[in-house]
Amino acid sequence: MPTGRLTGPTRRARRITVGSALGGLLLVGALAGCGDGGGRDTGSPARTDTPRTPNASSFSGELPSALASSASAAISSASVSASAAASSASARASEFEASVEAETQRRNAAAERELKKVHGRGNALAEVGMTGIPRAETGGVLAVRVAITNKTDGKASYAVQVDFKNADGKVVETRYTGAEDLGPGKKEQPIVFSHQPPEPRLTPVLAKAQRY
Repeated sequence: MPTGRLTGPTRRARRITVGSALGGLLLVGALAGCGDGGGRDTGSPARTDTPRTPNASSFSGELPSALASSASAAISSASVSASAAASSASARASEFEASVEAETQRRNAAAERELKKVHGRGNALAEVGMTGIPRAETGGVLAVRVAITNKTDGKASYAVQVDFKNADGKVVETRYTGAEDLGPGKKEQPIVFSHQPPEPRLTPVLAKAQRY
C-alpha cells in the first residue's frame, strides 16, 4: 500500500527536473543581462559615426579679395617706407660727410694762412708729434696721425705743416692741419693724407708747428 514517500528512482527524477528548471531560469537572466548592456535593449542596431570629408570646393587656397588687397597694400607701403628710410639715411650720411669734409678743409686753410706768417719752424714743435698709419689700414694710401697737445695754461689754436719728401729729400707734397681753441692739457689727433701715388715712396716730415 502506498505510504506517500518517494522511492529512489522517482526522487532522482524529480531533482533533475527541478535543477533543469532552475538552470533555464538562470540562463534566461544571464542572456537578459548581456543584451541590456546596462539599460533596456531597444532592438535597434548600434550606430556607427563615419567622419565626413570636407568639401574641397569650398577652399580656394587664396585669401579673399578684400584681405588680399589689404595685405598687398600693406606690403607695398612697408617697402616704400623702407626705401624712403634708406634714402633718408644715405642723404643724412652724405650731408654729414660733406659737412665734415668742409670743416676739415676750412681748418686746413686756416692753418695754411697762419703758417704763411711764420718764419722758421714755429713755436710749437714740442707740442706736436706724428705717427705713421700702416698702409694696410688705409688701402695703400700714405697717411700720418698728427698728435697736437696743448701744454700751456690757457686755450690755444695750432697750425701744422707736413711735408712729404722723396728719397732725394725733395718736397713733393705739402699738407696742412691744425686744432682750434684747444683747452689746457687737451689733445686732438687729425689725420693727414698724401694725394700722391704709392710709388715712389715718400716720407712725411713735420715741417712747421705754430701755436697762436
